[in-house]
Amino acid sequence: MIKKMKIVVPPLKIQGIKTKLIPMIKQSILWNDSKIWIEPFLGSGSVLFNMQPQNAIVSDTNKHIINVYKGIQDNSINSSNVRTFLESEGAKLEVSNGEYYYDVRERFNLHGDPLDFIFLNRSCFNGMMRFNKKGDFNVPFCRKPERFQKALITRICNQIQLVSDIMQNKNWTFKVADWKDTVSNASHNDFIYLDPPYIGLHADYYNTWDENDAFELLKTMNNTSAGYALSMWKSNDFRSNYYLKHWNGIEFTTDHFYHVGASLNNRKSVIESLIVSEQYARINLESTNELDIQELDDTENTNMPIAKQLSLF
Repeated sequence: MIKKMKIVVPPLKIQGIKTKLIPMIKQSILWNDSKIWIEPFLGSGSVLFNMQPQNAIVSDTNKHIINVYKGIQDNSINSSNVRTFLESEGAKLEVSNGEYYYDVRERFNLHGDPLDFIFLNRSCFNGMMRFNKKGDFNVPFCRKPERFQKALITRICNQIQLVSDIMQNKNWTFKVADWKDTVSNASHNDFIYLDPPYIGLHADYYNTWDENDAFELLKTMNNTSAGYALSMWKSNDFRSNYYLKHWNGIEFTTDHFYHVGASLNNRKSVIESLIVSEQYARINLESTNELDIQELDDTENTNMPIAKQLSLF
């Protein structure tokens, strides 16, 4: 029997976004929503919006991401005012042949308005999210002055409305915080989903992340009583990720192709790994050939195989 799986596509686009990996993540984690879902590396929010826990504490060091989702949560950012904003600013962008993008970027770097952030995020080069050492957004324009056509604006607004609907009656806390602060109070039956910067593959999009940080995260998870899952790259055509051998749990893998990034070297196929602490790993997975996967409010279709081979570390 073909089963349907609908994938929620978030309104923010970030390199390393997990939308295409949601089928594997949802099927691999066995969690009964009894306590708190914790995400210290929120990023686009793709995993949160698809897992849809009742209680969650989520954070990111990028205040602009958190401000957008807090705005959607309190309805200061909604499909109506985003549509009005993007129609107005998009018209200025088209008339200026794209030069207006840099006016908005300068304005954003001065004031940090979440609506400006959405505008930049959906019109910058290759969907990158990158900030300089001063904390200024520095990605150039995508070179499409007519970027904000009706269809794209409607899609963005639909994504915002869907995320808003998901948040209703949920006990979710969004905060700007370091990962250590976010996981410090995790307890038995809580679950921590980890999507840190990919050590050895590419740099963080907002602040630095190095080997010391990666191994401090490993040490912290080895000492937690909560369940966890780690998303990380396993290997590509050139090398394997030595970092994964230090983690304990059940490993799920699948081929993945990253479409976002300024460098062609970052768009090659990789093997993605999801390591789930043993008591929270769902062993009996269904092939995606048995799933009708539909991305909500997006045009791309997902046809991603899920690896059948599991490894116990």
